[in-house]
Amino acid sequence: MIKKFVETYTKKIATKPECIEISAHTITEEDGSKTYEICVLAHPDDVGRLIGKEGKMIGSLKTLISGAKAKNGQNYRIFIQAAKQ
Repeated sequence: MIKKFVETYTKKIATKPECIEISAHTITEEDGSKTYEICVLAHPDDVGRLIGKEGKMIGSLKTLISGAKAKNGQNYRIFIQAAKQ
Protein backbone atom coordinates (compact mmCIF):
# COMPACT_ATOMS: atom_id res chain seq x y z
CA MET A 1 0.00 0.00 0.00
CA ILE A 2 2.71 2.50 0.98
CA LYS A 3 4.92 1.43 -1.92
CA LYS A 4 2.09 2.10 -4.41
CA PHE A 5 1.37 5.46 -2.78
CA VAL A 6 5.03 6.52 -3.01
CA GLU A 7 5.15 5.45 -6.65
CA THR A 8 2.02 7.42 -7.56
CA TYR A 9 3.14 10.49 -5.59
CA THR A 10 6.63 10.61 -7.11
CA LYS A 11 5.35 10.05 -10.65
CA LYS A 12 3.05 13.06 -10.30
CA ILE A 13 5.95 15.28 -9.23
CA ALA A 14 8.59 14.05 -11.69
CA THR A 15 9.06 15.56 -15.13
CA LYS A 16 10.03 12.11 -16.43
CA PRO A 17 7.60 9.77 -14.63
CA GLU A 18 8.46 6.86 -16.93
CA CYS A 19 11.93 6.77 -15.31
CA ILE A 20 10.61 6.32 -11.75
CA GLU A 21 11.31 2.91 -10.25
CA ILE A 22 10.42 1.84 -6.72
CA SER A 23 12.11 -0.97 -4.84
CA ALA A 24 11.23 -2.04 -1.34
CA HIS A 25 12.44 -4.58 1.16
CA THR A 26 12.20 -5.34 4.86
CA ILE A 27 15.19 -4.94 7.18
CA THR A 28 15.38 -6.45 10.66
CA GLU A 29 17.03 -4.05 13.10
CA GLU A 30 19.35 -5.13 15.95
CA ASP A 31 16.52 -4.78 18.47
CA GLY A 32 14.33 -7.15 16.43
CA SER A 33 12.03 -4.50 14.99
CA LYS A 34 11.34 -4.51 11.26
CA THR A 35 11.78 -1.51 8.99
CA TYR A 36 10.27 -1.30 5.54
CA GLU A 37 12.81 0.45 3.30
CA ILE A 38 11.60 2.13 0.11
CA CYS A 39 14.09 3.28 -2.52
CA VAL A 40 12.97 5.63 -5.29
CA LEU A 41 15.15 5.58 -8.40
CA ALA A 42 14.54 8.67 -10.51
CA HIS A 43 16.05 10.40 -13.51
CA PRO A 44 18.94 12.64 -12.35
CA ASP A 45 16.99 15.73 -13.47
CA ASP A 46 14.13 14.80 -11.14
CA VAL A 47 16.09 14.01 -7.95
CA GLY A 48 16.23 17.66 -6.85
CA ARG A 49 12.59 18.10 -7.72
CA LEU A 50 11.61 15.11 -5.56
CA ILE A 51 13.70 16.30 -2.62
CA GLY A 52 12.47 19.88 -2.98
CA LYS A 53 13.74 23.15 -1.57
CA GLU A 54 15.26 22.55 1.85
CA GLY A 55 13.92 18.97 1.68
CA LYS A 56 10.29 20.05 1.89
CA MET A 57 8.92 17.62 -0.73
CA ILE A 58 10.59 14.56 0.76
CA GLY A 59 9.70 15.86 4.21
CA SER A 60 6.01 16.00 3.29
CA LEU A 61 6.20 12.48 1.91
CA LYS A 62 7.79 11.26 5.15
CA THR A 63 5.05 13.00 7.14
CA LEU A 64 2.34 11.21 5.18
CA ILE A 65 4.12 7.88 5.61
CA SER A 66 4.41 8.48 9.36
CA GLY A 67 0.60 8.53 9.45
CA ALA A 68 0.62 4.97 8.13
CA LYS A 69 3.23 4.09 10.74
CA ALA A 70 0.90 5.28 13.47
CA LYS A 71 -1.90 3.15 12.07
CA ASN A 72 -0.10 -0.17 11.57
CA GLY A 73 3.03 0.19 13.73
CA GLN A 74 5.41 -0.52 10.83
CA ASN A 75 8.59 1.58 10.55
CA TYR A 76 9.38 3.09 7.15
CA ARG A 77 12.53 4.56 5.63
CA ILE A 78 12.59 6.26 2.22
CA PHE A 79 15.53 7.08 -0.06
CA ILE A 80 15.72 8.93 -3.36
CA GLN A 81 18.56 8.07 -5.71
CA ALA A 82 19.50 9.04 -9.25
CA ALA A 83 19.16 6.16 -11.69
CA LYS A 84 22.20 5.37 -13.77
CA GLN A 85 21.80 6.13 -17.44
